[in-house]
Amino acid sequence: MSPDSSQPRSPADIAPAVAGAGTPEAAAVEAPIPAETPCVAPAEPPPPAEPAPVETQPAAPPPAATLGPIAKSRLRRLITVGGTLLLLFILWETFTFFVAYTDDAYVRSDLVAVASEVTGPIIAVHVVDNQTVKKGDRLVSIDPVPFQLDVNTRQAQIDEATSLLKVAQEQLSTANEALIASTSTHTYALEQQARFAVLAAENNAPRAELDRYNDELRRATAGMSMSQVAIAKAQTSINAHQAALDVAKAEMATAQWRLSRTEIVSPVNGTITNLTTRPGDTATVNIAMIGIVDSDAWRIMANYKQYYVRSFEVGGEAWVWLDSAPWRFYRARITGIARGFSRDPQMPMLLPYVAPTTDWIRLQRRIPVTIVLVDPPPDAKLYMGADARTVIFPLGGTMR
Repeated sequence: MSPDSSQPRSPADIAPAVAGAGTPEAAAVEAPIPAETPCVAPAEPPPPAEPAPVETQPAAPPPAATLGPIAKSRLRRLITVGGTLLLLFILWETFTFFVAYTDDAYVRSDLVAVASEVTGPIIAVHVVDNQTVKKGDRLVSIDPVPFQLDVNTRQAQIDEATSLLKVAQEQLSTANEALIASTSTHTYALEQQARFAVLAAENNAPRAELDRYNDELRRATAGMSMSQVAIAKAQTSINAHQAALDVAKAEMATAQWRLSRTEIVSPVNGTITNLTTRPGDTATVNIAMIGIVDSDAWRIMANYKQYYVRSFEVGGEAWVWLDSAPWRFYRARITGIARGFSRDPQMPMLLPYVAPTTDWIRLQRRIPVTIVLVDPPPDAKLYMGADARTVIFPLGGTMR
């Protein structure tokens, strides 16, 4: 018997034995238990102990040595970003103080709408679309026949009024001669009547002679009155015929003016645009039929933000980039700065309106600035409405 055979075995010692009892190796090794050895009941295992409650504790903060570099890195990045933005803002304000740039600019001129001043059928069109014309060049001819007939009618009225005026003047002349004769007769009769009245009173002349000169005096007085009436009538007739002649001459001038307006000429130097007028159309008074882009009124309209124009001056120097003639800056000068603009697009266009939005983006209000090219492109090839870009140096002073 081994030294430990008298000691009871624990369930932990028995379990491996029981687990390997069925194997041959276990049968060969295991020795029979002697009969005199009392059997000892295995001790019951103690009840399993209940697990102790686990207390949840907050995670311990990382060591200060680990947190310090992260915070310092974030602070450095924040300072770098903020300093960069501040520097960019300062640079931008400095740049805009010395350089005012805008791409909200376009080429503009005057579009002259040519309308007829008389109504009539068009018999000829002397220009074609996009043709360059000079002031005074013929554009359209209107049928002159009705207007020539009107001129002829007014001429006949002038001739008639002239003839009637001449007759009235002759009547006045005759009445004046009659008045002169009546006045002379009246004077003679008056003298004789006075003389024979004295003689008859002294019985030195027959009474019949006095009566004869009294009758002659009455006739001379009546003749004078009739001559004066004839003179007044002739003068009235002269005035009436003179007025008729003046009216006829005025109507003649109007008729001649209308006849001259059958030839429509260009009022400015420029280029014909969008010509649709054709022979056979009817020209109507005050309805435009030909548009001419004035070649002497080219300018650039640049819309600048409000804070730019604080240092602009009329006569200041500017530089213009034309999209229709790229890769070159053209020297220009400021000729006008609008002193007001409309905030309502529906208001009458007495004030310029500049749209404050572009593609749903609200922009700052802008003020139109008029710029005229000092060195225009060769052959003045400018296009009304074309895009442009302008640069103004507010501190550059005015051009000489």
